[in-house]
Parts: sequence; C-alpha cells; structure tokens
Amino acid sequence: MAGNANRSRHEKAEAWEKVKGMPKAMMEKVMNICVMTKEIAQDDPRKVIHSLKVGLSISLVSLFYFYQPLYENFGLSAMWAVMTVVVVFEFTVGATLGKGLNRTLATLTAGALGVGAHYLASLAGETAEPILIGFFVFLQAAIVSFIRFFPKMKARYDYGLLIFILTFSLISVSGFRDDEVLEMAHKRLSTIVIGGTACVMISIFVCPVWAGEELHYSIALNLDNLAHSLQEFINKHLKASEEGDSNKDNKSFMEGYKSVLNSKSSEDSLANFARWEPGHGKFKFRHPWDQYLKIGALSRQCAYRIEALINGHLNSPHIQGSSTASSEIVGTIEEACIEMSVESSKALKEVGLSIKNMMRLPSSNNHISESKAASKRLKALLQSSLKGQDTDLLSLIPAGTAASLLIDIVDCIQEIADSVNNLAALADFEDGDKSPKPPSSQSQALHCECAEPVPKIDSIV
Repeated sequence: MAGNANRSRHEKAEAWEKVKGMPKAMMEKVMNICVMTKEIAQDDPRKVIHSLKVGLSISLVSLFYFYQPLYENFGLSAMWAVMTVVVVFEFTVGATLGKGLNRTLATLTAGALGVGAHYLASLAGETAEPILIGFFVFLQAAIVSFIRFFPKMKARYDYGLLIFILTFSLISVSGFRDDEVLEMAHKRLSTIVIGGTACVMISIFVCPVWAGEELHYSIALNLDNLAHSLQEFINKHLKASEEGDSNKDNKSFMEGYKSVLNSKSSEDSLANFARWEPGHGKFKFRHPWDQYLKIGALSRQCAYRIEALINGHLNSPHIQGSSTASSEIVGTIEEACIEMSVESSKALKEVGLSIKNMMRLPSSNNHISESKAASKRLKALLQSSLKGQDTDLLSLIPAGTAASLLIDIVDCIQEIADSVNNLAALADFEDGDKSPKPPSSQSQALHCECAEPVPKIDSIV
C-alpha cells in the first residue's frame, strides 16, 4: 500500500511539473515560429509578396459575393471564383498560367459535354435517363483517368484532366434534378474564368516570378556549385595530403554537388511551368527550355563523378597515410590532378557565367581547352608510369583512380560546353568574345520591382 501511495504521489508531482512547464513550452514554440517566420521572409522576400498577392486576388473576387448587383447575376456560383483563386494561384507565373488554362479549358469542355449528355439522356425518357447519365459518367471517368497515365499528359495536363472529370460529373449528375443545367454551367464557367483571370493578371503584373528565369539561373548556379566543390576538394584534400594537414574531415563543401544531384525534380517542374509563360525579358515565347534539361542532366553526371572522386580520395590508402603510396610518381600524378582540377573548376565557372549572362562561350583562350590539354598530359603520364618496370602498381591505384575520374569529369565538362553552345545558338545568345564584366549581385537577381533577391529554387516546388 505504501508503495502504491508513493507511486501515486510521484505521478501527481510529474503531472504538476508538466502543467507548470506548459506556459514556458508554449512561449518557446511561439518564439521558434517567430524566428522561422523571420528567416523565411529574409531568405526570400518574394514569398511575402506572393502571400500578399494571393490575399489581394481573393479579396477582389470576393466582391462578386459581397456586392449585391454582382451577386444577383451570379448567386452562389460566385464562390467558384474564390475557389479558383485558392487552387490556381501559384508561386510562379508559369505554374499559375498552366493551372488557370487547364481549369478553364477543362471546365468549358466538360461543361459542354455534360450539358450534351444531360440532353441525350433526357430524350430517352424518365426510366432510361438515370441509367444513361450513369453510363456517361462512368465512361468519361474511366477514359480520362486512363489518359492521365500518359507521361506527357501527366506532366502538363493532369490538373485539367482531373477538373474535367469533376465538372462533367457535377453538371451531368446535378442536371438530373435541376432543369436549369445550361444556366448553371454558364454561371460556373463565368466565375471560374473571372477567378482565373484575376490570378493571371496579378501574377504577371504585380512583382512577377518567372519560372523560366528560375530555371535559367538554377542551371547556372548548379555549374557554379560544381566548380566550387572541385576547388574546395583541391584546397582541403589534394593540397592537404601533400602538406600533411590533419584538418581534412570537413565535408561542408560537399553540399555544392549534392544540391546538383537532387535538382532533377525541380528542373523538370520549372521547365514544365516555363512552357506556359509568355515571352518576357530575354526569354522568347518558344525559348528552348528542353535544352536546359539536357544541360541539367549532364551537370548531374558530372556531379556523380565528383562525388566518386571525393569519396574515393577520402577513403584511399594514400589519404590515410600509407607509406606505399608516397613515391615520386604518385606525387607527380597528384600534381597533374591538381592542375586539371583547377582548370576544370575554372571551366565550369566559365560555362556557368556564360549561361547566367546569356553570352556565347569565347571561341578561344578559355579554360575548357586548358583542361583538355591537362587531361591529355595526365593520360600520357599514366601510360608512361604503367610502362615502368620498377613501378609498384598497387601504389598507383588511388592516384590513378582519381586521375581517371578527373579525365571523365573533363570529358563531361566538354559535353556541357557543347550543350551550352547549342543553347546559345537556339536562344540567340550574344557574342561572348566581347569579354563581358562579371554581373553585379543586383543583375543576378530576378527582375521584380518590389524585391530582387537571389533566386531560391527550393521555394518553387
């Protein structure tokens, strides 16, 4: 009994401590939310502007419900305008346009077909009418749902197909109990067009965020991240291994190429949204967005090789201090690797700057040719080293693996440069031989009259 009493007192004491600590815990959560809100707003002010734009759009279309003359014309259907704004308004212009056009066209098509289905079913008589309506609903839902599995339809028109199923079902089924089905379809379509138009106009004319510009700068930023990863690899590991520096476990620089590895989904989404956008700035209506995806794919291939290079060099016996890998030939190979890494890093920066400034790559005196020349010298060095009879082949494996990966990286950079040249030809970039000055931080930012932060790709998807 005494044990039970002590346990009960202990549980009550714990419960009382939790009750007393609740105000402090609540204050900590509130403070954390405030800090997070401040960080998000400072990180990308466009998110704050987007929130205000959504609020403005909903307030405008709500007038159709609050203003009596407008309400008399539309009635309860005015709420569809509010619903359209809520589901259509997205962060970028392309995403908003895509959803708005999908919703409008799907509503128009499904509304017309729904009215037609209702009319055909009514001709069959009262007994067969519900059977025919049910059959039409089943048929269109099954066919459209299957079409949604097509890759291209899934990528660009999935939302429209979903709205088609919803609108056709609502109009054809509700028309069974309501004789004014044509008027209902007209009001619903009108309010959806009004809501979609409000979204599109505000998205385009009030501090627009263009998906095409986001994609353009994200590709350039990825190349710059790869160049930074190579440069940091040289500074922290290759040179550190020569100098015996023990501070070689800092892997913060790896975040650069890792962000490139995880960029595929965001690039695909941005390219899909960019196809809906009208011409803006230097980006024409039929800008070659698919070419950006090719450059992005090649960038990820390069990032995979950089990842293998970094991880392999970190775990190699030479980096861990093995005496068998400290011969003169290994040192010579590593010096050649450093040279090629430096030139490869500069080449990536050059290609990234070419995309960012929309300038053609210089036809001569660039780091791409230097990196290729360094690659050829390294190949010759490896071949001559393997022919040496006194060479310990085991000692060459770590350095030879790094050299082989660097050679692959140079080849990949050449493919990226070729794709950038193709992009320059398709998009009519300016001549790069004029040696433009590096862009200022302001010119690198997206064009927006209200705020000009550096593009934040993670805010889009």
